Amino acid sequence: MSQWQQIQMLDKVHMDQIDFLYSDDTLPMEVRQYLAYWIEEQNWSQAVELDPSLACCLFHTMLSSLDDQIGRLALGEENNANMLLKHNLRRAKLQLWSKYQEHPQELAIAIDALLRQERAILSEAFSTSQASVDPPSDSPVLASHQHKIEERLMEMQKTIHGLKCSIEQHDDLQDNFDFSFRTHKHLESTTPASEPIRAKMIEKLQSMLNKLNHFRQEILSQIHELLGRSDTLRDLLLEEVSAWQNRQRLACIGEKCDTSLWHLEEWFTKKAEILFHLLHLLKMLTGMYDKVTYQTDPLKSQLPLLVRRLQEQIICLLKSAFVVEVQPKMQVPNQRPLVLRTNHKFSVRARLLVKLRDENNSLVVSIDIDRDATNLTGFRKFNILTSSTKTLIMDDPQKKGLVCDFKYISLKEQKISGAGKGNKGISEGSLSVTEELHIITFTLHYCYRGIKCQLQTSTLPVVIVSNANQLSSAWASILWFIMLSRDTKNQLFFSQPPEATWAQLSSVLSCQFSAVTERGLDNHQLKMLGEKLCGPGVNLQSTITWDQFSKEATASTPGDNNFSFWTWIDGILLLIQEHLLQLWKKNLIMGFVSRKYEKRLLKRKMAGTFLIRFSESTSNGGITFTWVDFNNDGTPEFHSVEPYTKKELEFLSLPDIIRDYQLLAKEVVPENPLLYLYPDTPRDDAFGSYYKERREVSTMEKRKYLNRRLIRVSTQPGETQMPDVKELLPISNELAADEVQNPEYKVENCLLGQPGETQMPDVKELLPISNELAADEVQNPEYKVENCLLDKEDPFLFQSNEEQQEPSILFDMPHLHVDDPDFQNLLIVENISNDTPGIEIEDLMNLYAKVEVGSCV
Repeated sequence: MSQWQQIQMLDKVHMDQIDFLYSDDTLPMEVRQYLAYWIEEQNWSQAVELDPSLACCLFHTMLSSLDDQIGRLALGEENNANMLLKHNLRRAKLQLWSKYQEHPQELAIAIDALLRQERAILSEAFSTSQASVDPPSDSPVLASHQHKIEERLMEMQKTIHGLKCSIEQHDDLQDNFDFSFRTHKHLESTTPASEPIRAKMIEKLQSMLNKLNHFRQEILSQIHELLGRSDTLRDLLLEEVSAWQNRQRLACIGEKCDTSLWHLEEWFTKKAEILFHLLHLLKMLTGMYDKVTYQTDPLKSQLPLLVRRLQEQIICLLKSAFVVEVQPKMQVPNQRPLVLRTNHKFSVRARLLVKLRDENNSLVVSIDIDRDATNLTGFRKFNILTSSTKTLIMDDPQKKGLVCDFKYISLKEQKISGAGKGNKGISEGSLSVTEELHIITFTLHYCYRGIKCQLQTSTLPVVIVSNANQLSSAWASILWFIMLSRDTKNQLFFSQPPEATWAQLSSVLSCQFSAVTERGLDNHQLKMLGEKLCGPGVNLQSTITWDQFSKEATASTPGDNNFSFWTWIDGILLLIQEHLLQLWKKNLIMGFVSRKYEKRLLKRKMAGTFLIRFSESTSNGGITFTWVDFNNDGTPEFHSVEPYTKKELEFLSLPDIIRDYQLLAKEVVPENPLLYLYPDTPRDDAFGSYYKERREVSTMEKRKYLNRRLIRVSTQPGETQMPDVKELLPISNELAADEVQNPEYKVENCLLGQPGETQMPDVKELLPISNELAADEVQNPEYKVENCLLDKEDPFLFQSNEEQQEPSILFDMPHLHVDDPDFQNLLIVENISNDTPGIEIEDLMNLYAKVEVGSCV
């Protein structure tokens, strides 16, 4: 993070100090804002103290940078959106030009002073926050590491500056000695001096040589000390890189972690600049050694070793600075990282944290898969399609970060001679496709200021599948690997996968729900999952094998369903994401509840209290609700409906199902038993905002059919259970129905019969109730039209008085046409909608009866 970014995060008190700092016209704040990175990267103190020409160069470069910034704003603006900003920057440029064009060194002095005062304010703010705020347990460690790195970088920069001054003084001293020595030699060869004068001259030369030798020893001592500090700083930086890589691993499986590289990029670049500057100083010393040397010269024995040690440090820094910033990830059909599918595009990005490059040499990166793989017998082999090379480019002109972005690459499996379709061929190994771990490697040949080296970095292991059915199992493999392995090169991890503790797995499962639904799992939900996976008595140290998690059917799964724990969990995650996200985020779905705990929660509540939980018998995700009722003797009775799956929720939302759900009571009067969402929230208060609006239909509107809506109905326990009505479609003699937006359905709209009769829904259309709190998944049976006809009477068929004793059959139905008088009469009555207030079901049946009598006459 740059110094200016840290300033923008200050509190009001310290921000007022910054405002006061820029209150005069020394340096406009707009310039400080838009040239922040460039300003902080320049050596203003050197321009002030040693090199006036550098101050002039920096001044003109600043004006040129302002022109570039104004040009970028003009290029990307729409409707003069940046007019005020461009005006301020132009005014700031003219102000700087008029004030510092004749004395650019004054600008260097001003900026150097401003940067120092900014650092003082930041230091004061940091000290104040440390004294007044009690940070989290891991915050002091992080702040301590960052503070140490910043301190050592500043110390090394000061040492480099002092070392440069010492070398320049040494150069002057050496020139003086060289001139005196050559003069003495020349005079000795032409006009020899007397012995006393000669002795005095030799003594003076010896004194100058001793001083020169002392200077060289001091300089070498400073360089040794600087390299020692560099070793310590390297260790701190490697710890930060390791911590960042660990955060990135966790972020891949859904943990909320900071994976930005701002700090690391800034630290690595600063250290690299220091080391390359030191390398330049050592070359200067080498030139001095070539010019003047003597028998006991310390440069002769120490300088080559120092150069070699410094080069090793630079190469080590560069190798650790090449990282994978974005792990491989597909856009479709699966957005989970590290799971790839053959012949599908994916992206991956690498970054060089050292922002130093030679403009004359392009930095080309090549990409390979399983480059260093050994002992991978039976593993599939892949080719990378499209380009396998990219050039490191700057991702931002201001930040100048060096990135290599592979956006549209794909993998194609190599064909093996003798391999059959759908298998791994003649070299088939013991691992399944979703247990093979593959590694993508980046290689960069780096060259800068005489340093040449090969840099490599690798992605985390990826799983490559060939069809969509394997995506869920592949993600389970990624979760298990990241949870239990720190060795990112262990491609044979699943040859002997280790066990996980429930403490580890529960954290990962909760993280999956947080990442997908923004709501994790509470302790009660995790306890239910732990008991389902490990049985009663589960604790944090209980162990789970890989097969238990992803392959074997759980012992507590009802019925004969054969699917793994992870398959069940992943199906629920998908169901929530597609159909239940808002309900889950608002905590309206309890979700994971054991049968025992469910009864314990409901038995002391009012009749009609219900909770919503996930089905344990549905592999691809199912949801049901359970409510409590009480018998005459006060004993509680619990009811659960068959689970709703995503196929059903695509047509009806869960809130609408709950609102319109009907239970056929013994008095043959439908009623909704769902009154209060646990613990005591009225149903409509909980779900009212999620109901779909019903369309109001006027009684005067000319319509062919009555308005209706689809609802869920169940019979009382103990009655004959029949298939669900949700699959039935209305029967119509018309080939085309009216266009009705979001039609709403009521059972009473289907109750059309003889005058004076009370019709009830066909028992074949009723959704069964289960006394078990976990029901099997609803099967979707096929229906025939004749299954919709009652055995006694069909209210849709006209019957004469003589034929009322015999039921009509399907083929007796007359064919009505639009021009038939009977049909015209019916059209008049069908304009009446059940959604109109004040019209009861009995009125509708009487109206139909009148129409039928009239048509007979």
